[in-house]
Amino acid sequence: MSDGLLHAAIDLKDISKGFPGVQALEKVSFSVAPGQVRALLGENGAGKSTLLKILSGIYHADTGEILIAGKPATIRSPKAARLAGIALIHQELQQIPELDVAQNMFLGNPITKLGVITDRAAMQHRAKQLLLQLDPTIDVRAKIKNLRVAQRQIVEIAKALLGKARIIAMDEPTSSLTPVEFEKLVGVIKQLKSDGVAIIYVSHKLNEVFRVASHATILRDGKMVADVDLSKTTEGSVVNMMVGRSLEIPPHYSHVQNEVVLSVEGLSRGKHVRDVSFELRRGEILGVAGLVGSGRTELVRLLAGVDRPTAGVITLKGKPVAFANPRIAIAAGIALLPEDRKKEGIIPLRSVAVNAALPSYKKLTRAGVIISAKLHEQVDKTATSVNLRPHDIDREIRLFSGGNQQKAILCRWLMAGSGILLFDEPTRGIDVGAKGEIYRLIDSLAAAGRSIIVVSSELPEILRLSDTVIVMRSGAMAGKLIRSEFTEGAIMSLAITGKLAA
Repeated sequence: MSDGLLHAAIDLKDISKGFPGVQALEKVSFSVAPGQVRALLGENGAGKSTLLKILSGIYHADTGEILIAGKPATIRSPKAARLAGIALIHQELQQIPELDVAQNMFLGNPITKLGVITDRAAMQHRAKQLLLQLDPTIDVRAKIKNLRVAQRQIVEIAKALLGKARIIAMDEPTSSLTPVEFEKLVGVIKQLKSDGVAIIYVSHKLNEVFRVASHATILRDGKMVADVDLSKTTEGSVVNMMVGRSLEIPPHYSHVQNEVVLSVEGLSRGKHVRDVSFELRRGEILGVAGLVGSGRTELVRLLAGVDRPTAGVITLKGKPVAFANPRIAIAAGIALLPEDRKKEGIIPLRSVAVNAALPSYKKLTRAGVIISAKLHEQVDKTATSVNLRPHDIDREIRLFSGGNQQKAILCRWLMAGSGILLFDEPTRGIDVGAKGEIYRLIDSLAAAGRSIIVVSSELPEILRLSDTVIVMRSGAMAGKLIRSEFTEGAIMSLAITGKLAA
């Protein structure tokens, strides 16, 4: 066992897993003690997801052994994992939006009367007892769809505790959380640690990893390359171990020109977006910051024609426009790269070529028939420009990493000739190695004269990319900052109080 642990909650020994043509894991070993948080780190494709799926019973290891509290465990199904005391908090939360909190917590295992009738009152009582320990503000009768993402994650943690989980794996738990909500999660993790729960923490946000974890297992290309005490190392050293090379995030250069390409005046949609006004210039990168639920995503959905405003005017290159649907916005040169790539950005079972060509088929057809050679030529050229890896445009897009899926979606809008690109959480779920590459791509788009709006929950990302930042609060614009005014403190002050700190 690693770390000198005598009584590990879970001990993985020489875990290997292969798929046709790929060795996903090769003899990976580590242990987690009760009350310990161990980070599992690596670039996309390093083997983290495969390992989590083995722990949760979705995949079976080819070779190796898993010990739970010192005893060999056979985990051949999610049910077997649950019975062994293992719970996985997925990045994409496994919940039913229309059901309430208590119903979601007891999914598949309801409390019943006489073994027949579901006992709603008993379920709500038990759910409330658990949530009092984690977040007493959550109403067990509230529908899941009405909760913030941070609250929904806490419900999943409570569900794991309901199943008496002693080992909880968290897969990118803060991908959609603001710094304030992360602090809430830190408090929950401290409570779990004090109760002796072992936690495996997967995240690309190293500053957060150093806050919550004591040790880290680092994977690269399916192999364990390091087992480190985080108190004795640095973020830079961890990155070098993850990627096998030194990484530098490029500095910010402004490419803002004088021409105003988009202006918004008094834009509103109910309580979600209220009286928002701003201008976007050619070559400008405009950051949109704020807490989750502040109206950031709702704002870009209005600009992309996904939703329709109830008031206000959008002016594009000096002419008022109205977008009844996304197709009209796309034709006008505005494109959205959504936060949830898997659900809203891609057709998973189709190739990169098909996904990239979606808005451009009219230009790639003759007499209603797709000119396959022309399609492949254009997608191939565009994929080269964004450095798609692997460069296989006939491969199903679901088989690519998050960063390369984002590049494929970007290919779509470059082929469509979009001049205004709306990035909602551009590096969500993207590893540290690919993040710098996405930043360089966004910079190059601005340098080429495209105008960009970036919504991000990561303040370092907003500060790195933006020429100007607007801060949203409760649906309204709390303030605007130029680059010389940028600080994390200024953004958070506007986001929380609506005012700049004195």
